[in-house]
Amino acid sequence: MADALADINEITGLGMIQIRADQKRLGKALAKAAGLPLPASGTASAKGTRRLCWMSPDELLLVLPAAETTQAVAALTGAVADEHALILDVSDMRVAFAISGSRAEQVLMKLCPTEIAAMPENGMRRTRAAQVACGIWREGEGFALVGFRSVADYLHGILAGAARSGTALDPR
Repeated sequence: MADALADINEITGLGMIQIRADQKRLGKALAKAAGLPLPASGTASAKGTRRLCWMSPDELLLVLPAAETTQAVAALTGAVADEHALILDVSDMRVAFAISGSRAEQVLMKLCPTEIAAMPENGMRRTRAAQVACGIWREGEGFALVGFRSVADYLHGILAGAARSGTALDPR
């Protein structure tokens, strides 16, 4: 859309694996199996096409190409086989959107009760967009937002509305 604050596009071809485990005890094994360093609170670690996101003290989200999901689930499951943990492919229940453009930050500032501008480059925020739970991280010059697929149309609609031309937060 001409003069829009940002472009909103669904990101396809992603796999997503939810990891619920004691990160203090199992962090090294999980990081090795994921092929990424364990992220600190409120951050994500990334390498190539993989991203390991901190979601809570006992939850991580591994985002990777869909074709690598089955192998990654097996590696993660094997790494914690004798421990209390949950490794779950949540790819089909999640949707991801790219928010890109010169004012992508403003789109999220309208919808999310978090300090988007203060988010570091490797930052990961678990928040909401309007009334919908989501996770956000920086992706290149913009952001990626992941939410539940059951509200994908709603998420797309509110993102597109917040990106509409003439709705900038800049002083007029």
